[in-house]
Amino acid sequence: MKILVLKSSGNKRGSSNMLADEFIRGAKESGNEVTEFDVIRADIRPCLGCNSCMSHNGACVRKDDYEKTLKSLLLETDMIVFVMPVYYFGWPAQLKAAVDRFYSVNDQLMGMKKKCALLAVAYDDTDAVFEAVLANYRQIYEYMNFQNVGAILGKGCGTPDMTKASPYPNAAYELGKTVR
Repeated sequence: MKILVLKSSGNKRGSSNMLADEFIRGAKESGNEVTEFDVIRADIRPCLGCNSCMSHNGACVRKDDYEKTLKSLLLETDMIVFVMPVYYFGWPAQLKAAVDRFYSVNDQLMGMKKKCALLAVAYDDTDAVFEAVLANYRQIYEYMNFQNVGAILGKGCGTPDMTKASPYPNAAYELGKTVR
């Protein structure tokens, strides 16, 4: 299986990337091919809502890293893993901008029956911190006809040391091992 991991943390050695790395390790051990894409370090501009892509076979007027790289990765993969730190109870803006750009190939993606997973971390250690993130994630995978294979929600993962001492890196590894 081809897996695309969309990372969205400004901290390369941060908690969400730690979970991503463990998921990737497990997925590769199970024979999967994994590609990482860092939306934070990519030039992905917000969707203009101009609908030009609808009349130009999915081609976006924005000639950024979504159009040059990410769009083809999305179409070539069997699974998308959304990786994020939770910012003010929601998705990081850069990841949301990338997901909004899925619109240019919406019909194609919807018909591909992709799998997806969510790896999210938050400093807060309450369930409430993930409510909006989970609601948005659920709406996306249901609308896109993706199959959710799991979500790891790292509560109390405010620093890499806190995350390392938690059960979440191992949970991400185990989730990675199960995908095929």
